[in-house]
Amino acid sequence: MDLQFGNKDLENLYTTGKSRRYQRNVVKKFFLRVQSLKAAKNIYDLWNLHSLHFERLSGFSNRFSVRINDQYRLEFEIHFEDENQTQGLIRILEISKHYGD
Repeated sequence: MDLQFGNKDLENLYTTGKSRRYQRNVVKKFFLRVQSLKAAKNIYDLWNLHSLHFERLSGFSNRFSVRINDQYRLEFEIHFEDENQTQGLIRILEISKHYGD
């Protein structure tokens, strides 16, 4: 699916690979997760990769997340382009602490 960044800090992280905020292992997993999102043809590809822990966030109709590790998750929106809501533009929003831990 197509991908864009809705957060300048994450776009800079993706382009430079450098972060003062996140540990090296988190940055490495961030890159792997972004690659998985880009490689997906539809949301079923994401659901079928159980290691991603792909889920819709409660309270949002188009906001989802995948796990980076036990502590962090990558949150994004999908702006669906088909009526079955399986394909669309992924807009990466933030890396958040999972459940506020």
